[in-house]
Amino acid sequence: MRNADFEPTLAAAERLARRWIDGIDSRPTSISSSAADVVAAADRPFPEMGLGGAEVLEELAAIAEPGLASTGSGRYLALVTGGVTPAALGADWMVSAWDQNAVFADLYPGVVGVELAAARWILEALDLPGDAAVGFTTGGQGANTAGLLAGRHAVLAAHGHDVETAGLIGAPRVNVLLSDEQHSTIPRALRLLGLGTDCATEIPTDSEGRILLADLSVALDDSEGPTIVCVQAGNVNGGAFDPIAEISAEIQRRKSHRDDIWLHVDGAFGLWVRASNRFGHLAAGVEAADSWAVDAHKWLNTPYDCGIVIVRDRGNLARAIGYRAAYLPEPGAVPDPVDSVVESSRRARGVPVWATLRSLGRTGLSDLVDRCCDRASDLAAALQKVEGAEVMHAEINQIVVRFDDPTGNDDHEGHTDRVLAAVQAGGECFPTGTTWQGRSAIRLSVSNWRTDSDDIAVAAAALTAAHRLRG
Repeated sequence: MRNADFEPTLAAAERLARRWIDGIDSRPTSISSSAADVVAAADRPFPEMGLGGAEVLEELAAIAEPGLASTGSGRYLALVTGGVTPAALGADWMVSAWDQNAVFADLYPGVVGVELAAARWILEALDLPGDAAVGFTTGGQGANTAGLLAGRHAVLAAHGHDVETAGLIGAPRVNVLLSDEQHSTIPRALRLLGLGTDCATEIPTDSEGRILLADLSVALDDSEGPTIVCVQAGNVNGGAFDPIAEISAEIQRRKSHRDDIWLHVDGAFGLWVRASNRFGHLAAGVEAADSWAVDAHKWLNTPYDCGIVIVRDRGNLARAIGYRAAYLPEPGAVPDPVDSVVESSRRARGVPVWATLRSLGRTGLSDLVDRCCDRASDLAAALQKVEGAEVMHAEINQIVVRFDDPTGNDDHEGHTDRVLAAVQAGGECFPTGTTWQGRSAIRLSVSNWRTDSDDIAVAAAALTAAHRLRG
């Protein structure tokens, strides 16, 4: 047996990781190196001789750190990016050390068992059916794709077509109804599923980004045959929730005389409001859906990568993506993850989810959601006081803002873009740009458990200063 001394390498990893974490609050949020810079530093001729593990990690840190985003900072407000809780980080380190392939319960019972416990806690926290299937995917793309795979199976099976065996050739057309503000992962999933984006009908939304119920009802009337309806629990830009309770009731009424409709909820970040005592009402009615998608690496603040797919009927999900082979174990007493995610090999990404939920508890999870929403509300209120700032939309933890050009040239679009660039370069906080109802804007997301009132004050001051300086 070959001896291996892990101690020097693990000691270096801990020291370098601690250095990174300890510098989160003092480090600028700006990124000092581009991807091209990092490639130039890392992509040298393949060395003839290797280095010891500790030396490799020192070299790796020197190459990568200038190009790392400060995602752990409470002032990193880009996309919908969570930080990493201490429990989640520690559990993730253990997952790497354990090096388990979390796909079959009989072969890897330690991590699969913990993931199944995490799955049950998720269903309890979100108040979703307790017997639903839960899969830990790579992210929202994987979760939406898996949920729609189950939906594709179910609506085609209702018409007697076995898509897993026969494919889509000769299958009835599948109609997909979705918001004209849908998350980009949904059209991509339709491409991956072989349905194509031409199958999709975009339903108009109101000024807040919510799907119009009357227009959806008309589209349902016009949709003969297999139909999948996609709604959002948290608009990807502004955070608004579709009228899911009314949509669910409409679909349940139609299901009383047809069995080929599937309701999918894309709740990448917004579905977590179901765990909040104050904001849970925004996602009322989602419990009646057939499938749900949500990310853990967003608002739950677990490490990348971890999305979650939930499907009411675990048989639909297993038939859509599960598989077996002669050399693989037969199904046992507990569900195998291979029947709920598309990977045949994967790390136990659900273990940090368990650790995060265990460290938070029900009260802590509710407080996490409420606290982020409160800080976002504080930031929106601060920006509303700035002359020339327009808070275009603010809901739960999301803010969309633009700035009027103070020079009198009416270049509001360009001015907003320049404010964004200046703030990103300044390093005090890091938002990202977007387009809201056809106009350039800045999107700020408060998703990090570390974001406090001081961080919000810094972010508001940075945006205000950049706006006034460019005037």
